Amino acid sequence: MSASAAHAVVADLRDRIRQFDGRAARDRAVLPFGVPDIDDRLPGGGLALASLHEVCGGGNDAVEGAAAMLFAAGIAARTKGQVLWILTRPDLFAPALAQAGLAPGRVIYVEAGDEKSLLLCFEEGLRHGGLGAVVAEVARLSLTASRRLQLAAEAGGTLGIALRRFKHRSEESAFGQPSSAVTRWRVAVRPSVALPVPGIGRAQWLLQLVRCRAGEAADFDVEAPDAEGRIAFSSRLADRSSEAGAWRLGASA
Repeated sequence: MSASAAHAVVADLRDRIRQFDGRAARDRAVLPFGVPDIDDRLPGGGLALASLHEVCGGGNDAVEGAAAMLFAAGIAARTKGQVLWILTRPDLFAPALAQAGLAPGRVIYVEAGDEKSLLLCFEEGLRHGGLGAVVAEVARLSLTASRRLQLAAEAGGTLGIALRRFKHRSEESAFGQPSSAVTRWRVAVRPSVALPVPGIGRAQWLLQLVRCRAGEAADFDVEAPDAEGRIAFSSRLADRSSEAGAWRLGASA
Protein backbone atom coordinates (compact mmCIF):
# COMPACT_ATOMS: atom_id res chain seq x y z
CA MET A 1 0.00 0.00 0.00
CA SER A 2 1.37 3.40 -0.97
CA ALA A 3 1.93 6.14 1.61
CA SER A 4 -0.94 8.26 0.21
CA ALA A 5 -3.32 5.28 0.30
CA ALA A 6 -2.31 4.52 3.89
CA HIS A 7 -2.95 8.15 4.90
CA ALA A 8 -6.38 7.98 3.26
CA VAL A 9 -7.27 4.80 5.20
CA VAL A 10 -6.15 6.35 8.49
CA ALA A 11 -8.13 9.54 7.78
CA ASP A 12 -11.23 7.48 7.03
CA LEU A 13 -10.86 5.53 10.30
CA ARG A 14 -10.51 8.78 12.24
CA ASP A 15 -13.67 10.10 10.60
CA ARG A 16 -15.56 6.97 11.64
CA ILE A 17 -14.30 7.18 15.23
CA ARG A 18 -15.25 10.87 15.37
CA GLN A 19 -18.90 9.92 14.89
CA PHE A 20 -18.92 8.44 18.39
CA ASP A 21 -17.69 11.49 20.27
CA GLY A 22 -19.45 14.66 21.35
CA ARG A 23 -18.58 16.64 18.24
CA ALA A 24 -20.78 14.55 15.96
CA ALA A 25 -24.02 16.39 16.76
CA ARG A 26 -22.45 19.80 16.10
CA ASP A 27 -20.90 18.59 12.87
CA ARG A 28 -24.36 17.70 11.57
CA ALA A 29 -25.34 21.38 11.35
CA VAL A 30 -25.67 22.28 7.67
CA LEU A 31 -26.12 25.27 5.37
CA PRO A 32 -28.76 24.39 2.73
CA PHE A 33 -28.49 25.80 -0.78
CA GLY A 34 -32.27 26.08 -0.95
CA VAL A 35 -32.22 24.09 -4.20
CA PRO A 36 -33.83 20.69 -3.52
CA ASP A 37 -32.00 19.01 -6.40
CA ILE A 38 -28.68 19.85 -4.70
CA ASP A 39 -29.65 19.63 -1.02
CA ASP A 40 -31.14 16.15 -1.51
CA ARG A 41 -27.70 14.96 -2.66
CA LEU A 42 -25.93 16.23 0.46
CA PRO A 43 -25.99 14.34 3.78
CA GLY A 44 -28.14 16.33 6.19
CA GLY A 45 -29.63 18.39 3.38
CA GLY A 46 -26.88 20.99 2.95
CA LEU A 47 -23.19 21.85 3.32
CA ALA A 48 -21.74 20.70 6.63
CA LEU A 49 -20.84 23.88 8.54
CA ALA A 50 -18.00 22.71 10.80
CA SER A 51 -16.14 21.27 7.83
CA LEU A 52 -13.70 21.88 5.02
CA HIS A 53 -14.96 22.12 1.43
CA GLU A 54 -12.99 22.52 -1.80
CA VAL A 55 -14.01 24.60 -4.83
CA CYS A 56 -12.26 24.73 -8.19
CA GLY A 57 -12.93 26.35 -11.56
CA GLY A 58 -13.67 24.12 -14.55
CA GLY A 59 -10.40 25.29 -16.15
CA ASN A 60 -7.40 27.43 -15.32
CA ASP A 61 -8.60 30.54 -17.12
CA ALA A 62 -9.75 33.72 -15.41
CA VAL A 63 -13.44 33.33 -16.32
CA GLU A 64 -13.95 29.96 -14.68
CA GLY A 65 -11.69 30.95 -11.80
CA ALA A 66 -13.98 33.92 -11.22
CA ALA A 67 -17.02 31.61 -11.31
CA ALA A 68 -15.49 29.42 -8.60
CA MET A 69 -14.77 32.54 -6.55
CA LEU A 70 -18.39 33.73 -6.85
CA PHE A 71 -19.67 30.29 -5.86
CA ALA A 72 -17.50 30.40 -2.73
CA ALA A 73 -18.59 33.98 -2.00
CA GLY A 74 -22.26 33.02 -2.27
CA ILE A 75 -21.77 30.24 0.27
CA ALA A 76 -19.85 32.48 2.66
CA ALA A 77 -22.49 35.21 2.29
CA ARG A 78 -25.15 32.92 3.74
CA THR A 79 -23.21 32.21 6.92
CA LYS A 80 -23.50 34.40 10.01
CA GLY A 81 -20.66 36.66 11.10
CA GLN A 82 -17.47 37.98 9.57
CA VAL A 83 -15.77 36.16 6.72
CA LEU A 84 -11.99 35.79 6.60
CA TRP A 85 -10.68 35.72 3.01
CA ILE A 86 -7.01 34.75 2.64
CA LEU A 87 -5.07 35.12 -0.61
CA THR A 88 -1.56 35.34 -2.00
CA ARG A 89 -2.38 37.35 -5.13
CA PRO A 90 -3.98 40.82 -4.68
CA ASP A 91 -6.35 40.44 -7.63
CA LEU A 92 -9.66 39.90 -5.83
CA PHE A 93 -12.46 42.20 -7.07
CA ALA A 94 -14.48 43.09 -3.97
CA PRO A 95 -17.53 44.51 -5.85
CA ALA A 96 -17.98 41.07 -7.44
CA LEU A 97 -18.22 39.52 -3.99
CA ALA A 98 -20.89 42.08 -3.11
CA GLN A 99 -22.90 41.05 -6.17
CA ALA A 100 -22.85 37.50 -4.80
CA GLY A 101 -24.25 38.73 -1.47
CA LEU A 102 -21.00 39.16 0.45
CA ALA A 103 -21.02 42.78 1.62
CA PRO A 104 -17.61 44.54 1.92
CA GLY A 105 -18.15 45.25 5.62
CA ARG A 106 -18.33 41.53 6.39
CA VAL A 107 -15.00 40.57 4.81
CA ILE A 108 -11.60 40.61 6.51
CA TYR A 109 -8.84 40.29 3.91
CA VAL A 110 -5.47 38.73 4.66
CA GLU A 111 -2.71 38.75 2.05
CA ALA A 112 -0.22 35.99 2.86
CA GLY A 113 3.32 36.07 1.52
CA ASP A 114 3.29 32.44 0.40
CA GLU A 115 1.12 29.34 0.57
CA LYS A 116 2.78 28.07 3.75
CA SER A 117 1.76 31.26 5.53
CA LEU A 118 -1.65 31.07 3.90
CA LEU A 119 -2.29 27.58 5.29
CA LEU A 120 -1.25 28.72 8.77
CA CYS A 121 -3.69 31.63 8.60
CA PHE A 122 -6.37 29.31 7.24
CA GLU A 123 -5.99 26.89 10.13
CA GLU A 124 -5.91 29.63 12.78
CA GLY A 125 -8.98 31.30 11.29
CA LEU A 126 -10.93 28.04 11.40
CA ARG A 127 -9.90 27.32 14.99
CA HIS A 128 -10.84 30.84 16.14
CA GLY A 129 -14.51 29.94 16.32
CA GLY A 130 -15.82 33.49 15.95
CA LEU A 131 -16.09 33.66 12.17
CA GLY A 132 -18.91 32.76 9.83
CA ALA A 133 -16.58 31.26 7.24
CA VAL A 134 -12.95 31.20 6.17
CA VAL A 135 -12.04 31.19 2.46
CA ALA A 136 -8.46 30.61 1.34
CA GLU A 137 -7.17 30.74 -2.23
CA VAL A 138 -4.72 27.87 -2.43
CA ALA A 139 -3.11 25.89 -5.26
CA ARG A 140 -1.57 22.95 -3.41
CA LEU A 141 -3.34 21.14 -0.61
CA SER A 142 -1.81 17.91 0.65
CA LEU A 143 -3.78 15.22 2.46
CA THR A 144 -2.01 16.12 5.70
CA ALA A 145 -2.80 19.82 5.31
CA SER A 146 -6.45 19.13 4.46
CA ARG A 147 -6.74 16.89 7.49
CA ARG A 148 -5.38 19.64 9.76
CA LEU A 149 -7.85 22.10 8.26
CA GLN A 150 -10.75 19.68 8.69
CA LEU A 151 -9.87 19.17 12.36
CA ALA A 152 -9.53 22.95 12.81
CA ALA A 153 -12.97 23.49 11.23
CA GLU A 154 -14.47 20.93 13.61
CA ALA A 155 -12.76 22.49 16.62
CA GLY A 156 -13.92 26.01 15.75
CA GLY A 157 -17.31 25.03 14.36
CA THR A 158 -16.47 27.07 11.25
CA LEU A 159 -17.14 26.47 7.57
CA GLY A 160 -13.91 26.45 5.56
CA ILE A 161 -13.59 26.78 1.80
CA ALA A 162 -10.34 25.96 0.02
CA LEU A 163 -10.64 27.89 -3.24
CA ARG A 164 -8.21 26.08 -5.49
CA ARG A 165 -6.42 28.51 -7.84
CA PHE A 166 -3.87 26.95 -10.15
CA LYS A 167 -1.09 29.01 -11.66
CA HIS A 168 -0.28 26.40 -14.31
CA ARG A 169 -2.39 23.81 -16.11
CA SER A 170 -0.04 21.08 -14.85
CA GLU A 171 -1.26 21.79 -11.31
CA GLU A 172 -4.90 20.93 -12.08
CA SER A 173 -4.30 17.22 -11.45
CA ALA A 174 -3.73 18.09 -7.77
CA PHE A 175 -7.49 18.58 -7.42
CA GLY A 176 -7.93 14.82 -7.83
CA GLN A 177 -5.49 13.88 -5.05
CA PRO A 178 -6.79 12.44 -1.74
CA SER A 179 -8.27 15.05 0.60
CA SER A 180 -10.13 15.21 3.90
CA ALA A 181 -12.54 17.83 2.54
CA VAL A 182 -16.17 16.85 3.08
CA THR A 183 -17.16 18.01 -0.42
CA ARG A 184 -15.37 18.99 -3.62
CA TRP A 185 -17.00 21.22 -6.24
CA ARG A 186 -16.02 22.21 -9.77
CA VAL A 187 -17.64 25.20 -11.49
CA ALA A 188 -17.73 25.53 -15.30
CA VAL A 189 -19.21 28.47 -17.18
CA ARG A 190 -22.05 28.06 -19.68
CA PRO A 191 -23.66 30.64 -22.00
CA SER A 192 -26.08 33.01 -20.32
CA VAL A 193 -29.77 32.81 -21.08
CA ALA A 194 -30.78 35.22 -23.86
CA LEU A 195 -32.73 38.30 -22.76
CA PRO A 196 -35.69 39.83 -24.65
CA VAL A 197 -33.68 43.08 -24.77
CA PRO A 198 -29.98 43.71 -25.48
CA GLY A 199 -27.84 42.73 -22.51
CA ILE A 200 -26.30 39.85 -20.63
CA GLY A 201 -28.52 37.52 -18.63
CA ARG A 202 -27.76 35.88 -15.30
CA ALA A 203 -24.64 33.73 -15.51
CA GLN A 204 -25.20 30.00 -16.01
CA TRP A 205 -22.93 27.32 -14.58
CA LEU A 206 -22.37 23.61 -14.73
CA LEU A 207 -21.87 22.85 -11.04
CA GLN A 208 -20.21 19.51 -10.41
CA LEU A 209 -20.22 17.83 -7.03
CA VAL A 210 -17.01 15.90 -7.63
CA ARG A 211 -16.82 14.29 -4.20
CA CYS A 212 -19.15 14.08 -1.22
CA ARG A 213 -18.40 12.16 1.94
CA ALA A 214 -21.26 9.72 2.59
CA GLY A 215 -22.87 10.88 -0.66
CA GLU A 216 -22.61 10.59 -4.42
CA ALA A 217 -21.14 12.77 -7.15
CA ALA A 218 -23.60 14.71 -9.32
CA ASP A 219 -23.86 17.51 -11.92
CA PHE A 220 -26.26 20.45 -11.75
CA ASP A 221 -27.17 23.24 -14.17
CA VAL A 222 -27.55 26.36 -12.04
CA GLU A 223 -27.64 30.13 -12.18
CA ALA A 224 -24.97 32.19 -10.42
CA PRO A 225 -25.65 33.62 -6.93
CA ASP A 226 -28.06 36.52 -6.58
CA ALA A 227 -27.63 39.49 -4.23
CA GLU A 228 -28.37 37.21 -1.26
CA GLY A 229 -25.79 34.60 -2.22
CA ARG A 230 -28.36 32.08 -3.45
CA ILE A 231 -27.87 30.01 -6.57
CA ALA A 232 -30.92 28.74 -8.45
CA PHE A 233 -31.90 25.87 -10.68
CA SER A 234 -31.20 26.90 -14.27
CA SER A 235 -34.14 28.71 -15.88
CA ARG A 236 -32.98 27.24 -19.17
CA LEU A 237 -33.72 23.74 -17.90
CA ALA A 238 -36.92 24.88 -16.22
CA ASP A 239 -38.16 26.23 -19.55
CA ARG A 240 -37.10 23.01 -21.24
CA SER A 241 -39.09 21.01 -18.68
CA SER A 242 -42.17 23.14 -19.35
CA GLU A 243 -41.81 22.61 -23.07
CA ALA A 244 -41.44 18.86 -22.55
CA GLY A 245 -44.58 18.83 -20.41
CA ALA A 246 -46.54 20.74 -23.06
CA TRP A 247 -45.34 18.30 -25.71
CA ARG A 248 -46.48 15.32 -23.65
CA LEU A 249 -49.86 16.96 -23.04
CA GLY A 250 -50.31 17.59 -26.77
CA ALA A 251 -49.27 14.06 -27.63
CA SER A 252 -51.72 12.53 -25.16
CA ALA A 253 -54.55 14.65 -26.56
